Amino acid sequence: MNPSLPWRAGTAPDFGRDVHCLLGLPIDAVDMDQAEAAIRRAIRQKKPCFLSTPNLNFLVASQTDAEFRRSVIDSDLSVADGMPLVWVARLLGIPLPQRVPGSGLLERLRNRPGEPVKVYFFGGQEGVAEAACCTLAREQCGLACVGCTSPGFGSIPEMSTPAVIDRINKSGADFLVVALGAKKGQAWIQHNRARLTVPVVSHLGAVVNFVAGTVARAPCWMQDDGLEWLWRIRQEPALWRRYWHDGRVLAALLVTRVLPYAWFLWRRRPWYGELAGATVDIRSDDERLLLRLHGAWARANLPLFRSCLTQDFLADKDLRLDMENVTYVDSAFVGLLMLLHGYLARRRRRFAIDPVSPPVQRILKYGCAEFLLCPSPG
Repeated sequence: MNPSLPWRAGTAPDFGRDVHCLLGLPIDAVDMDQAEAAIRRAIRQKKPCFLSTPNLNFLVASQTDAEFRRSVIDSDLSVADGMPLVWVARLLGIPLPQRVPGSGLLERLRNRPGEPVKVYFFGGQEGVAEAACCTLAREQCGLACVGCTSPGFGSIPEMSTPAVIDRINKSGADFLVVALGAKKGQAWIQHNRARLTVPVVSHLGAVVNFVAGTVARAPCWMQDDGLEWLWRIRQEPALWRRYWHDGRVLAALLVTRVLPYAWFLWRRRPWYGELAGATVDIRSDDERLLLRLHGAWARANLPLFRSCLTQDFLADKDLRLDMENVTYVDSAFVGLLMLLHGYLARRRRRFAIDPVSPPVQRILKYGCAEFLLCPSPG
């Protein structure tokens, strides 16, 4: 076992990720092939990978639950699991190649030949995880179940005892599938990441049911057309309340954030000269870093900013960004700010953006990322 595998709270994220802010959540611009490759690479290298799969329910919950949003920011790979997220991204010009559902990723692993990926199921209704294990054992496919636990409905500490974690770690699993409900599942992973030695960990709510066969997946055409929710309601009628609530919140976000943002972007795209003229002025002392940014910042000129975000450079210092003279930022720049915000919060260092220009304030508001303007306590 690789002794460096367990995740540490101060571990720096990959600041080279092509990650974008989508209504307050970081989403990686990857397709299904790239996401699968990242998972297999983490398994092969025994490198911790917390996979988050935001859908509309994640998006809605993150608007009012900072800790839930933080769990997605702290993830190592965050993919758009819901078609509404892809549609909003296209409207805003965010380059998400396609929907990447967590269930589809696991299905890919399941159908690939070669040495099977060892999976452990944690959660689900009583007996469902066991049924999923039995199904995989009969198939002898690209997934091999090496254990399962149905922890019931206790608190997160009750589900996180040394015996529970030890059982998961001793299974030798490559992929831990958690199914406790989105908020509880993400919180459980956050609570236990430092103790888990399983390379890939993800909350994939309905996947255990899909593998066990207790719930059927929607036809491919319904998944591609964004109609999977209709199929899910047919399978599980109680879901209609959640979908109704989430749909209403999405409608409000479209009116108050997405459409104004799209209009703003249509009127204010930066031209090449603005991007080429962006600069960073660095000031540092023993305790603090100050980065003064000038000009327009977007995906095309981010390497200059990324070069500042090395673990050695940031060290154990507070960070302030002076963005008074920044004229524009895009979703990729804001996505990088979110990773930086999460990293410094984990290290208990102060992070502040002050002063900030009116255009940047407007972009952060439209992108549901105003929380970045609230100084972290350190």
